[in-house]
Amino acid sequence: MSVEIPDDGPILLFDGVCNLCNGFVQFVVPRDTAEKFYFASLQSDVATELLEEHDLPTDDLESVVLIEGDRSYVKSSAVLRTARHLGGLYALLWPFRFVPRPVRDWAYDFVAARRYKWFGKKDQCMMPTGDVQSRFLE
Repeated sequence: MSVEIPDDGPILLFDGVCNLCNGFVQFVVPRDTAEKFYFASLQSDVATELLEEHDLPTDDLESVVLIEGDRSYVKSSAVLRTARHLGGLYALLWPFRFVPRPVRDWAYDFVAARRYKWFGKKDQCMMPTGDVQSRFLE
């Protein structure tokens, strides 16, 4: 692989053609004032390598995935940990980790199964621009 995978910050993997998923990334980017997050679409070679490394399915585009070192988080756990990293008011979501994961993931899966219908789908992955481009892994 030609891209070096950074180990100095969390990596958020997302469905690059999903408008909701892209919206989530565009929500995170300006709030990540410490610029600690890296991003990669689930359709990228980087994501495939990371998913394989963490024993996660490489053909399942139904979840956002957060990679933190040797740990990985999917679905609602990934969203909650992302909010915790953002801090401020977003960290107030962190106590929801005490809601049983099957309940949290049911709600996540409910939205994920309908995300293309409700929010639409792009023909191709989003292309980052400006300063944030260096934090997108391809």
